[in-house]
Amino acid sequence: MTHRYLLTTILTLFMFQSIWAQSDKKDKKWDVNNPPGNHKEVNFTVEEGTWMSVDVSPDGKTIVFDLLGDIYSLPVSGGDAKVLRSGLAWEVQPRFSPDGEHILFTSDAGGGDNIWSMKADGTAAKQITKEKFRLLNNSAWMPDGQYFVARKHFTSGRSLGAGEMWMYHITGGQGIQLTKRKNDQQDVNEPSVSPDGKYLYFSEDMYPGGFFQYNKDPNSQIYVIKRYDIEKGETKTIIGGAGGAIRPQISNDGKQLAYLRRVRTKTVLFLHDLKTGAEKPLFDQLSKDQQESWAIFGAYTGFDWMPDDKHIIITGQGKIWKVDTATGKGEVIPFKATPTHRLAETVRFKNEAFEEKVPVNVIRQAVHSPDEKMLVFNAVGHLWKKDMPDGKSTRLTNDEHFEFEPSFSKDGKSLLYVSWDDEEMGAIWKMDLATGSKQKISQEKGIFRTPVLSPDGQHIAFRKDGGNNHQGFMHTKDPGLYLMPATGGEPMLLSPRGEYPVFSQSGDHVYFQSGGYLFGSLTKSYHSIKVTGKDEKKLFDAKYGQRFVPSPDNKWVAWSELYKVYICLLYTSPSPRDRG
Repeated sequence: MTHRYLLTTILTLFMFQSIWAQSDKKDKKWDVNNPPGNHKEVNFTVEEGTWMSVDVSPDGKTIVFDLLGDIYSLPVSGGDAKVLRSGLAWEVQPRFSPDGEHILFTSDAGGGDNIWSMKADGTAAKQITKEKFRLLNNSAWMPDGQYFVARKHFTSGRSLGAGEMWMYHITGGQGIQLTKRKNDQQDVNEPSVSPDGKYLYFSEDMYPGGFFQYNKDPNSQIYVIKRYDIEKGETKTIIGGAGGAIRPQISNDGKQLAYLRRVRTKTVLFLHDLKTGAEKPLFDQLSKDQQESWAIFGAYTGFDWMPDDKHIIITGQGKIWKVDTATGKGEVIPFKATPTHRLAETVRFKNEAFEEKVPVNVIRQAVHSPDEKMLVFNAVGHLWKKDMPDGKSTRLTNDEHFEFEPSFSKDGKSLLYVSWDDEEMGAIWKMDLATGSKQKISQEKGIFRTPVLSPDGQHIAFRKDGGNNHQGFMHTKDPGLYLMPATGGEPMLLSPRGEYPVFSQSGDHVYFQSGGYLFGSLTKSYHSIKVTGKDEKKLFDAKYGQRFVPSPDNKWVAWSELYKVYICLLYTSPSPRDRG
């Protein structure tokens, strides 16, 4: 009893130790901003930035923008940028709340893209949405400051996908779906809410075809701008046409819609009067938009109107611009930012340029000599021999061309094989295994396969292949099974079809299969033909059969079919299963 009690106690302790270890492992959450591993910090100062989203505070005094995944604030007149959010997490698309006290932004600090909020000074940051699969970006406040709209990302068969518009409360929750994607490949993005909260403007990929395409014409129409009536649930197209229409941003008085359009090779800021439909191009010193691409974060970066609607703050060509909405004149808002970034220590592995000895994991076309004392096989493009049972594998030749499909003579003294060279093409070779001397049998170029010697050693049967995309189409006329003297000479066509020729014991017939091997017809058949090229007969066929192998005495044939092996007796009943 004492031993049993002791054993039980030990097992119980092991069990609890395992549970505690698993519990500790589960409690250790991955911190995006503090991953394990060595790193170093780098600081640098920049006065330009790529692909920056900007927004203006309600009082018009402050700009917020993202730069290299960090968020900064800046006086509207320009100057030194103050970092609000920094770290390894990718944090972009800041948007001031209607009262100017909070900022919404997109962050992957929680493990995936979600909508976060913080105070205007960068403190009290918290994650609002908790999506784990259908991730979110591009948030836009509702006028009451209690709700916001964001784009939810969906994927299906293709790695990138499409979006839907969802509305969330500032405290979080599951959200309310506003729009439904028409498919999983054409995007919906870039929400903007009207000042009265009645309408949601957004861009949608409407390129013909109903799926994402890589060869879209940006000077045709890719995206259009649509308006969703939040109360009625109705959607209508507001702006479209040549060059498309993206990144809508409603003015503060709700009368105008600023958006971007492609004009030949330039991306241009346009103004659209929502009452009259009048439009005018305003400013073209912008970066190229992403209408042709997968625009998961939007086809262009976010921008905003000044409170009096007399200017628009937008980024382009590395700069932050203040654009006069009456004249279209742009003025650069200078900024200076000093980002701090952690760079992980690069993991490096030593890779040798070459190895003198290479382990071979795959051998092919292995054949035994008739006395089973030698094995010849193909590996890494050449033929090798191995004395059985435990000899060392050595190269048969020192030739540079590739070598395949060896075949022993009946007496085991000679070996046939085929070669391939990209310039010289294919050839049939005969080797004397005692001396190692070899003779090129074929006299013409071609693609040759599976040569075999007749029992008396006087003839060779082989297949000549037709052309293909890998080896070309020259010297490939009249494919089929051929017979020629073992010393060389003019080949004679036996049959225009068939693979894997084998001589009968008497040498007066050639057996072969037709229908391909791995590919080709589902039903393969086995045939015989006289060496004169006459009296061809189909002996049997087998659905799902692959390679047919006759026995050395030519009385039986074996093949595999649907994970089973069959054998049959030649020249008997017509059904192979009746012979098996």
